Amino acid sequence: MNDSDDDYLEVDEGIEEHDLSFDKKGVARRTRKENQKQKTTANIALKGSNGGYSWEDEYHRSWDIVQEDEAGSLEGIVTGIMEAHKKRFLKNVTPFQRGIIRSMVLVIDFSKVMSEKDLRPNRAALTISNAIEFVNNFFDQNPISQLGIVLMRNGIATLVSELSGNPNDHVEALRSIRRLEPTGDPSLQNAFEMARGLLLHTPSHSTREILMIFGALFTSDPGDIHTTIDSLVKEKIRVKIIGLTAQVAICKEICRRTNYGDDTLYAVILNEGHFKDLLLDAVTPLAISKSAQVEMRGFTLIKAGFPTRISEAIPSFCSCHSKLIHGGYICPGCKSKVCMLPTVCPCCNLMLILSTHLARSYHHLFPLKLFQEVPIAERYVSTNCFSCLTEFPQGMSESERSNSDNRTKKEFHTSSRYQCPDCNNHFCVDCDVFVHDVLHNCPGCGC
Repeated sequence: MNDSDDDYLEVDEGIEEHDLSFDKKGVARRTRKENQKQKTTANIALKGSNGGYSWEDEYHRSWDIVQEDEAGSLEGIVTGIMEAHKKRFLKNVTPFQRGIIRSMVLVIDFSKVMSEKDLRPNRAALTISNAIEFVNNFFDQNPISQLGIVLMRNGIATLVSELSGNPNDHVEALRSIRRLEPTGDPSLQNAFEMARGLLLHTPSHSTREILMIFGALFTSDPGDIHTTIDSLVKEKIRVKIIGLTAQVAICKEICRRTNYGDDTLYAVILNEGHFKDLLLDAVTPLAISKSAQVEMRGFTLIKAGFPTRISEAIPSFCSCHSKLIHGGYICPGCKSKVCMLPTVCPCCNLMLILSTHLARSYHHLFPLKLFQEVPIAERYVSTNCFSCLTEFPQGMSESERSNSDNRTKKEFHTSSRYQCPDCNNHFCVDCDVFVHDVLHNCPGCGC
């Protein structure tokens, strides 16, 4: 006896007979109802808090946010929006043990994928511009550190600038590669091997780091890259990778193994602004993990020299660039002349720094506390900024705040005052950002 589907068709009690009818495509009416129910459930799950889709929640319509106040002015709400934008860039100030003397190699992907124009004007041009800005910020916040630059192009690694503490040399080297055309495939293994060779002879008291800007989704390596990863782990070289396209499994593994199991140092950019933020995060020295602290044995004394500045009527050659210059700095060890600081004496290999350089690197260990925003009130104890003496806006009564909240977004209401938790002085948002990003000392606490 031949079996068929009709012989074993069972009808559920809750299903009427006409529900099993089929349309022209052979789909039962019951199946169509179930599919419609699933689509409705999926659409509800995609809805956001504002009634639209969830990916639209972060966008605000400008005509809903910007509203006039009681006096018909837009100054109050615009000031609040600007202050909210400035405060967003304040970084984490949790104190950690960090290495203030750093040796870093910046690896830039210059393969053919960097000619893509998803970043304006293209990936390569934007990367070079951000790299130049990163070099200036790096030496501004880490004046006694060293940096080198390596380029990935045509399947090989090319040395752009040697490991040194002179930011001008690195900026000129980056500007010179703007004439190059991104070609070929990238090679992670060749780039890491060259970076490892540059960091091989750095002193033990210096941290070894590699910062890579990677735009491709593949790597063309001559050998086993896992052997190179083992060498990086053995020599305690920490790697941070910034991806420009999408997440790559081997990049995540490299960051995880070289950072004691922490893979958060591998990130993929969202847009041009996020690209700058990720590079800015690399300016701050990495925190030393507990595993690394266990491996460290005691403390290391660092020999450094504080040179004397001289001025000369007749120019003489410097020992670092062999150029005729007026004046310079005299090394206290070998009495040779160098033209700029900080640097390493080319004759006796003594680290030459100034006391100001040491103080600028010291703030990473004890960062300044974040200023707290003063709540909106009718009256305040301060009328001017303690630092720049800018006049603060007047307070708002409870009725004015309630009427304003009905028309504008409450998140953009601010008193424009930020209080130091130690000295309790009030500062404007511009002084708040300047104190934490540049000065690193509270003007009120230092009085």
